Amino acid sequence: MPSATTTRPASEVRVPARERSASGTLFLLLIAVCTAVTAANIYLAAPLLPLIAHDFGTLPAAIAWIASVAQLGYAAGLLFFAPLGDRVNRRPLVAGLSVATTVALIGAAVAPGTGALAVAVFVAAAATVVPQLLVPLVAARAPADRRARHVAAVIAGLFTGIVAARVVGGLAGQAFGWRWVFAGSAVLTLALGLATAVALPAERRVRQGGLFSGIAELPGLLRRSPELWRACLRQAGMFGAWSALWTSLALLLTGPAYGLSTATAGLFGLFGLTASAVAPLAGGLVDRFGAAKVVGTAYALAAVAVPLFWLGGHLLPALFAAAIAIHAALVASHVANQTVALTTTTTPATANTAYVVSGFAGGALASAVAGPAFGHWGWTGVSAVAALWLALGWAATTTRTGRR
Repeated sequence: MPSATTTRPASEVRVPARERSASGTLFLLLIAVCTAVTAANIYLAAPLLPLIAHDFGTLPAAIAWIASVAQLGYAAGLLFFAPLGDRVNRRPLVAGLSVATTVALIGAAVAPGTGALAVAVFVAAAATVVPQLLVPLVAARAPADRRARHVAAVIAGLFTGIVAARVVGGLAGQAFGWRWVFAGSAVLTLALGLATAVALPAERRVRQGGLFSGIAELPGLLRRSPELWRACLRQAGMFGAWSALWTSLALLLTGPAYGLSTATAGLFGLFGLTASAVAPLAGGLVDRFGAAKVVGTAYALAAVAVPLFWLGGHLLPALFAAAIAIHAALVASHVANQTVALTTTTTPATANTAYVVSGFAGGALASAVAGPAFGHWGWTGVSAVAALWLALGWAATTTRTGRR
């Protein structure tokens, strides 16, 4: 059996300080931009739904499920592809997923109907898990005293991509048509994905078990690592609160309370840029004061944001302040919790899968509950769901669990 020194991935080999400082910034920038473009593919269909419906001669409500298909595809990709970062060379994996995403996006651009479009969107979202393959690599290569700041740079790219998909994607679709938006995203994904794959360090992976055995390892990994378990639950609570409020916000803004147009309501997505600005600051705070303090502060900020959101049901300035606060809380919590997830086990890619899937599940469940809550109790019901998710996320982690 090969020794530990011969099986250690190249990403863990020490890099000379001069070389790291000369190339590290450009490498990190490339990964952040690649993350922004690939993450946008998950949310690309949502702002284009009215245009797609008009083209296919149906109502937007009748094809709203296509946006959910993208979320399901991303969840499937996280489970099957993200843990491979611990088992295979990331170079061919990132290149292969980028090509697969490009082909699927082209398929979406030429889709003759909603069925073909849904299949293409599902495949594109499942293959666009490249950001979650790159974050563990960034954390492994970063200096210990700057690790959270490097992770934050990638997270900033992630949220920038989400904002671009919702705002720029909608505007581009209105100007050029929804098919050209998918085609343009395909070109960007291929170019940046292949460029990133070439820039990645060479790796050698020697692991026992099957290629997809990382999925089976997830429950045991969570049991053995109370820090990972805590990070997963706290981010599930935070992301759930954000999802409940943010996915229901259009219902409030276009309803009787404000009566805004869909396009005007969509501009609220620009508040997501708060996340891009806060991420580097949050990374520095995590490196200086530790993840636990940053997560606690983020939860406190979110606890202030929720009543502000409730008040925003009647006062627009309160809604502005709440949108900024909840995005700042979400990204600060995300930077801190993901840094913990990436550094608390010897299998960072698998741990990152557990973390991201947990957050995604918390957000999906909260969104599912928020819709009926809005129908029965209005905006007060949505605010109550957000408060409940925050309370559950924090209360479930106040006691030490999972001790070995």
